[in-house]
Amino acid sequence: MTEESYQLRWVGRRAVVPLPAEIDVTNAEQTRQTLESAAGHDAAVLIVDMSQTTFCDSAGVAAIIAAHKQTTAAGTQLRLVAPGVLRILTLVGADQLVPIYPTLESALAGTPPAQASTPDPRDEPGGITASGDPQA
Repeated sequence: MTEESYQLRWVGRRAVVPLPAEIDVTNAEQTRQTLESAAGHDAAVLIVDMSQTTFCDSAGVAAIIAAHKQTTAAGTQLRLVAPGVLRILTLVGADQLVPIYPTLESALAGTPPAQASTPDPRDEPGGITASGDPQA
């Protein structure tokens, strides 16, 4: 796939790359190349729009991490919009590297992203108490 097949668009110096519904080993390399190419075109911000993405395997996550490394080296800020795959990105720690926004509008505006919250087992009935003991 080329940048055109990903429908790369520009909003000022912000490049927006919408990604497909599924990112896996079959298209992860093309995804990485497209993201790195967009960052190489003097983008101040690269927004990876995964709002339509419902599946992202480890190859897709690796493509995002590779894009993060290149954008950081180029002085470009990387932002993700990933409501459908937020859990996997959070589980692998990608949210610690790249800010993840709930909507494209908030990513374009640079509104601070909402932090994904991991439930505290102490808050659940039958969970663990603050002392570490199981609740009755």
